[in-house]
Amino acid sequence: MTEAVSVLAHPSTPTGAEDLSLLHEVALRTPGESHVEMCIQCGTCGGSCPSAAAMDHTPRAIFAMLRAGMRDEVLKSNTPWMCVSCYFCTVRCPQDIHITDVMYTLKNMSLQAKQYDTTAADFSKTFIAMVEDYGRSFEIGLAGIHNLKHFATRLPNMAPMAIGMLTKKGMSPLPPKPIKGMDQLKKILKRAKELEAA
Repeated sequence: MTEAVSVLAHPSTPTGAEDLSLLHEVALRTPGESHVEMCIQCGTCGGSCPSAAAMDHTPRAIFAMLRAGMRDEVLKSNTPWMCVSCYFCTVRCPQDIHITDVMYTLKNMSLQAKQYDTTAADFSKTFIAMVEDYGRSFEIGLAGIHNLKHFATRLPNMAPMAIGMLTKKGMSPLPPKPIKGMDQLKKILKRAKELEAA
């Protein structure tokens, strides 16, 4: 609980006072009933998350930061961008908080405020572009593009693993064939973008 306690003692919030405006804004902007205000700081979400080690703040800390009104810190965090939408945190949350949906809301808010973690956001954009082109991820292309753009110095150390995966047919160096029904997928994605814009 020390992480949440230190977050709540942030200097921008007067002692004993909470700025709940950010928390309420996130709750209103999240579709359905997010229950984000019901967080009891149990840490089940972070303990359930397969990406927690890559996050600069656990989901539990993000919820404490929302309650403390730490807008800039929340929107600059890489936490929402590291969410892989597995919904494990949501399923295990004892308060029925729709954590994954809240993470999507925070991504949108950080994009609108232009305060997002560029490395994580670029990864997300590359992934989405591949889904729009093929209907699926292209792992070696995704990893290659992302690492060339952000971590070029790591590539030599990754070569043995990549060669091993290619020789054992763990992944193909060729772009995948588009899935069946790409026309329908494109219509769905187009409609989703229209709804998001509205």
